[in-house]
Amino acid sequence: MARTVAQGIVDTLKELGVQHVFGVVGDALNPLTDAIRTTKGVDWVGCRHEEAAAFAAGAQSQLSGTLGVCAGTVGPGSVHLLNGLYDAAKSRTPVLAICGQVPLSEIGSDYFQEVDNDLLFRDVAVYRATVTSPDQMPRMLESAVRAAVTQGGVAVLTVPADLGDQELGDDRPGRLALDRPVTRPDDTALAEAAELLNSASRVTLLVGRGARGARTEVLRTAEVLAAPMVLTLKAKEGFEGEDNPFQVGQTGLIGNPAAAHALDRGDVLLMLGTDFPYRDWYPKGCKVIQVDRREEHLGRRIPLEAGLTGDVGATLRALLPLLEQAADRSHLEDARERFAHWQEGQQRLADPAHDRRRFGRIRAALDNREHGIRPEALAAAVDSCAAEDAVFTSDTGMATVWASRFLTMRGDRRLIGSYNLGSMANAMPQALGAQLWAPERQIVALCGDGGLSMLLGDLMTIRTYRLPVKLVVFDNRRLGMVKLEQEQVGLPEFGTELDNPDFAAVATALGITGIRVTDPADLHDSVRRAFATPGPVLLDVLTNPEEVAVPAKPTAGQGWGFAVAKVKEILPGGEG
Repeated sequence: MARTVAQGIVDTLKELGVQHVFGVVGDALNPLTDAIRTTKGVDWVGCRHEEAAAFAAGAQSQLSGTLGVCAGTVGPGSVHLLNGLYDAAKSRTPVLAICGQVPLSEIGSDYFQEVDNDLLFRDVAVYRATVTSPDQMPRMLESAVRAAVTQGGVAVLTVPADLGDQELGDDRPGRLALDRPVTRPDDTALAEAAELLNSASRVTLLVGRGARGARTEVLRTAEVLAAPMVLTLKAKEGFEGEDNPFQVGQTGLIGNPAAAHALDRGDVLLMLGTDFPYRDWYPKGCKVIQVDRREEHLGRRIPLEAGLTGDVGATLRALLPLLEQAADRSHLEDARERFAHWQEGQQRLADPAHDRRRFGRIRAALDNREHGIRPEALAAAVDSCAAEDAVFTSDTGMATVWASRFLTMRGDRRLIGSYNLGSMANAMPQALGAQLWAPERQIVALCGDGGLSMLLGDLMTIRTYRLPVKLVVFDNRRLGMVKLEQEQVGLPEFGTELDNPDFAAVATALGITGIRVTDPADLHDSVRRAFATPGPVLLDVLTNPEEVAVPAKPTAGQGWGFAVAKVKEILPGGEG
């Protein structure tokens, strides 16, 4: 029996190891979904919104390192994929989007629901094409997959409604050779970098996601250089934990003073596999060496003394024999001491009994008069109760701040979020994809109340597929990060208050176990109960809406702005 275009697509996806295709069914996708229906080993996951489908596919890709797949039908169905696809593109993870289109004979006629997909996805996709003949398959699909995997991005393949069920010829694809080459700089560049590092008195490392596959080499480099290691958020997963005696946490708005001090005190900064975007947080007046396999990343954030194009592992293996053992370890020891002191203070805040102690009562009188649960305490409880191989997703905003500061990536834990695009509403659909990727692992979504409510409908997807995801809601009735951004520049809070339902009751109505927590004394028991309960659970925790996350380097201007904002919020009409 001859194969159709749609069946050829599904067969190729199966050969590539793809197990799930996320989307919302529609007429233009009918040949594709029918091919999935009759193909064992590839499952259709019907979501309630295509944006959630794209986030779920991107999550699977980030966690597996392989291709994620989503689908949207003609017109609006494809448009809805965009935000999740942008997240995949910014995360540089391979995702294939299969999009429906109007019949071939109607393309260009302003037909019902017609959207020019090749134009629509121009900015987000490394590859985009519309299939206009069965003879183009499977070569066009191979080109799409190859582009997505080798470039770490999004490929969009558009299939018109009347083409999916047409017969394919006998042309079958060969093996897709998708292995990426391993590269390193030349010897001259390495020697120049080694000379800079050997002549430095205080080296600091800034380590990113691109170094995660080179953990042994990075730790050895930190040891030889006696260098404190500042981590980007995406590097927590590979480098955090008690077995790394060099790391001092994150910098930036989510970071801590020890990491900021380590950066500012160094006379040479060695950047490994990171394109950390926040220019204001880079040190001033030091020499910078950057290692990245993407040459276009070199020097685009800060001027460099040396830019080394290559994979971090291969580059460090060639560089290490050229480095001299540092005799002075005071820079490292000072940074680690400061980091330990900051962690002790954070743990005091995370104690649910904090506000009952003397200093806590004084602070609570200023910033927690309603005695809400402190989000630090919730994040710390999640960290202590979650499994050693848990996979965490976090919503953009304050949920990510608390994840950064209180989740420890010990054991085989994983952490993903919308850390480059910074989209709202990512945590829950990413958890959906993660749970299907790893059915036996504990999946924990750290949700903001604004993010959860934005794509609330896909709670029903979790229910439908009986996914045992644990949804932890930081319910502060605010768009908390926006509130903080307004106040630190002297603006009164405006437009950030959320009139939330009882999310636990909503979950219960949907057939999901719902638990609501309002008393700090109940926090730890409630988190433990949520994680021990079989099936999906939504834990709705009412947290303090006035909580302030102090940045790594608070400025006088920020403090003054915050004070001015509070005065404006108190005065009638919000005028100062």
